[in-house]
Amino acid sequence: MKSTFASPFSQPTTAQSPTAGPWPSRRRVLGGIAALPLAAAGLQARADDASPIKLAQSIALSGPLGELGQAIHQGAKVCFAAINAKGGVNGRPVELTAVDDGYDVKRAVANVTGFMEDNSNFALFNCMGTPMIEAMLPKVVESGIPFFAPFSGALSIRPKNTRSVFNIRASYADEADQLVQHLATVGIKRIAIVYQNNSFGKEVFNATQQAMARYKLEAIATLTVENDSSDAESAAKKIAASAPEAVLVGLAGKPTIAFVKAVRQERKGLQLYALSIMGAAATIKTLGADSTGMTISQIVPLPSNMSRPVVRDFQLAWKAANVTLEPSHLALEGYINARVFADILRRAGRNPTRSSFIDNAWSTKNLDLGGFAVSFNESALNASRFVELTMVSGNGRFIR
Repeated sequence: MKSTFASPFSQPTTAQSPTAGPWPSRRRVLGGIAALPLAAAGLQARADDASPIKLAQSIALSGPLGELGQAIHQGAKVCFAAINAKGGVNGRPVELTAVDDGYDVKRAVANVTGFMEDNSNFALFNCMGTPMIEAMLPKVVESGIPFFAPFSGALSIRPKNTRSVFNIRASYADEADQLVQHLATVGIKRIAIVYQNNSFGKEVFNATQQAMARYKLEAIATLTVENDSSDAESAAKKIAASAPEAVLVGLAGKPTIAFVKAVRQERKGLQLYALSIMGAAATIKTLGADSTGMTISQIVPLPSNMSRPVVRDFQLAWKAANVTLEPSHLALEGYINARVFADILRRAGRNPTRSSFIDNAWSTKNLDLGGFAVSFNESALNASRFVELTMVSGNGRFIR
């Protein structure tokens, strides 16, 4: 009797029972008893052929960046729901479990440690935040578990020669370059920079400085804002006092809201330029009229641009799921990440291993989802270079 146990993470192993004879010896009886668990495992493997592919996600669903995390997670969730409604990937549903870390490093590391200890988790998906990802990355890389689409544009989370890490979104350096290039093109020279006082903010600041150096520009003032926004008003006053023509904003979540509102009190018409992470729909809504005229770089298309097939698919999935949140760039990013994951998983076969998934991911070249293309070339690079500039209109909508 032969039984095969097919783990989703390792190559199948085979156990062979002893050769049959006319009379069962003591060895054969004991061997038969010992083989029972293997036989049960074989039955279980066949019964589990349609078992879910489990993904785990540590993300801020509360705290200063909670609104961003909710949008990203919901985008991925509606994508997998649409895929599962059509029979899943190769007949198997994809199950995404998110655990809130509140944008707290210790909680995020604890979450991911627990995920890796649970062997039923196939991959880590779309974990969020530069400080959190930097802290969890060494153990994640050592484990070899696929670390798919971490939500950060930081170069620090794009390690070289690491097969298990797959970055999709354009980097903060890519976004900063587009913003600074635009400022240089329109002739703006007096530029101030405000950034969050954590590793995310410092990464944005460094990327901005490098871009400004390329275009022979210098910042006339640089200020930081804490995660709790306690010094946002003070930073706004100092920025305004430097009399800039424009401000590059390297903030996200509540610090963005506090700073923008404060700086608008100081200089109503001051031009503000920000990276995509600032542009959550909930943030724009909270800012109200104070967001009007802001220029924001985006790393996915406008979620209202129905000329792109991937946006049409996203909108259909969003409506089918009856989501109460507004469709946003961040939600579309989560959706796109899920679509890319599902395509790679499909090519890995009905019983994928982590190894086969990783191999198929690195063979992904010029995958076009319909107006958004990705190519995985090396771990130090992102699979997408898509960046476009948008402006917040008077009704709080993004326009190009």
